[in-house]
Amino acid sequence: MSIDTVSGEGLRAAMVDHLVADHAGKGLIMRPEVEAALRAVPRHLFTPDTALADAYRADQAVIVKRVGGEVVSSVSASWLIAEMLGQAADAAGGLRGRRVLEVGSGGYNAALLRELAGPSGSVTTVDIDPEVTGRATVCLAAAGYGDVTVVRADAEQRIEPGRCYDVIVVTAGAWDIAPAWIGQLAPGNGTLVVPLRTFGMTRSWALRRVGDRLVSHSQRLCGFVPVRGAGAHEMRYVDIGDGVHLRLDEDQQVDAEAAGVLLSQPLAQAWAGVSLPPRTVLADLDLWLAARLITAGQRFVVLTARQDAVDAGVVAPAWRFGTPAALDNGTFCYRSALRWTADDMFDLGARAHGPGAAAAAARMVKHMRAWLDAGSPSPVLHVLPLDTPDGDLPAGTVLDKRHSRLVLTFTPA
Repeated sequence: MSIDTVSGEGLRAAMVDHLVADHAGKGLIMRPEVEAALRAVPRHLFTPDTALADAYRADQAVIVKRVGGEVVSSVSASWLIAEMLGQAADAAGGLRGRRVLEVGSGGYNAALLRELAGPSGSVTTVDIDPEVTGRATVCLAAAGYGDVTVVRADAEQRIEPGRCYDVIVVTAGAWDIAPAWIGQLAPGNGTLVVPLRTFGMTRSWALRRVGDRLVSHSQRLCGFVPVRGAGAHEMRYVDIGDGVHLRLDEDQQVDAEAAGVLLSQPLAQAWAGVSLPPRTVLADLDLWLAARLITAGQRFVVLTARQDAVDAGVVAPAWRFGTPAALDNGTFCYRSALRWTADDMFDLGARAHGPGAAAAAARMVKHMRAWLDAGSPSPVLHVLPLDTPDGDLPAGTVLDKRHSRLVLTFTPA
């Protein structure tokens, strides 16, 4: 046994220990079989051009291919892989003996799925890029998982006509649900786990098939390299200030110059007047705000900013990589950075610019309080065929995509 192998085993054990603790810190429990798979698969064999220590960093993706300056393939961060595997196993009632399809191949996740599926199950992994599938084939063989079927194809279409899968795990950021994914899911408890962009924000949704539709079982905050091929959808950014941008992902139309003028006008800050613990899941609040603001007829957008713009006080977003924001009646409003207290609790706030800034900030804060009053509910996502009549949709916020109609609902706790 080489020194590198010994070091790899120690680093892998430390990484998994960290992931188990990370789950516990988030109020999650790692399934024993997921932990066992993570301890069994040598991650460094799927990142051969990366330093051993970097291969086993739990919080870092390993980039394996760029086109220009754009990342098109990576081995996802281990914390995210662990959470998505848990989502799949929870929604499907375990992966042992399951027929699994992975969309977006890197090799490492396919090996983990192979461990989870066991001898009586099977794993097929597909990618549109021949360089990626070739690399995955080599790495899987080197790690001892040569029985994983690697396919080069655009997964927007059926992989094997007539074949169904019990579980489909998508490891690329999708804008819509391809009909082929639903069509290939086994009837009954067929499960799809997919990082899906809704209102410009990505969540990993675990969805169960119910007839011709899907209903979510769980969701997690995440980020992924976007889907390529026929299922691709370009995300647009418009500059409204030096280092300040609006992310547009649902074909919104925004006058960037007018929004920039609003940003330069005096601001108003409003606070919810609450004391929340650090473990409060604000990702759920962001989707609540999207649903509420759209229902109210406002133009919902996502605010992003460079760190220097935040440091200069141009904007103070809750998260500079993506904060809910709205344009309405000559005002620009967004969820602001938290206000922390001495006892390590925090308050929620909104900041607005424009003639009606104070009223706009107060309205957004009212939506935040409504979420808290409802028991901080998590969202449920319904995916229905595009031809579903409005009268057959569940009550909620509707978002029409290329192939499907999405409905976001919240059930008060």
